[in-house]
Amino acid sequence: MKLFLQLSFKQLFHYFTNPKQRQFIKIALKYGNKPRYKNLKVNFKGYKITVVDSLSFVWQYKDIFTDEIYRFESNDNLKPVIYDCGANVGTSCLFFKQLYPKAKITAFEADPNIANILKENLKANNITDIEIINKAVWVDNKGIELCPDGADGASIFGNGNKIKIDSIRLKDLLEKEEKIDMLKMDIEGAEIDVIIDCQDKLLNVQNFFIEYHSFIDKKQGLSNILTILTKNNFRYFIEPVEKRKHPFINKINRNNKFMDMQLNIFAYR
Repeated sequence: MKLFLQLSFKQLFHYFTNPKQRQFIKIALKYGNKPRYKNLKVNFKGYKITVVDSLSFVWQYKDIFTDEIYRFESNDNLKPVIYDCGANVGTSCLFFKQLYPKAKITAFEADPNIANILKENLKANNITDIEIINKAVWVDNKGIELCPDGADGASIFGNGNKIKIDSIRLKDLLEKEEKIDMLKMDIEGAEIDVIIDCQDKLLNVQNFFIEYHSFIDKKQGLSNILTILTKNNFRYFIEPVEKRKHPFINKINRNNKFMDMQLNIFAYR
């Protein structure tokens, strides 16, 4: 009931007019109030997967399958190249495969536990042609400390028990690709350093999705990202992940006390 009350009147109106919204409401009511931070098997759109946090999955489903924020057009409709940085349990991978069944997808997931679930989810849905890299996308290959959160927000900037994990330098991979049709980057704050490191290797990227995270105890780096996108001849569109009323007063996100801003950045040529 709590989640139902959080849904806006506009969303409830769309329930009656839009089949995708109706499906989202069903997903929200079915899974949204399950116990958090526990593995849960969910069914949707013919897929069966395990998720690690019920509420995170609900909002993932809305973004990915209802609002289709990762939808893009490729000049190579047969086999576009997709880098999914921050693949989590695989919801985005399923969407990309639905969009382009023959896509060449590389999925990066830093959290070892979630990477194992990602592998099992793809296997359970008979998807065997996605390369999974259980490493953090980063600026070198020396490894990095990560703070898992039990959901979809594992971050190098987390305030909890950290674990040392392997890392992979994205710049090195971009150099080897002739073209990348979609570069999706949701890496919980590491995006600023990674994009700065890759800034001279983005000319072969056609579509670039970035979830920008602004942590209240870190210097904001949005201007760095936008400067690099402009230098690489991208146009971009920006929308907030969460709207915040009276930002001069409410200086922290309501649902995340460690951040004061999250943005979705859509960059394209």
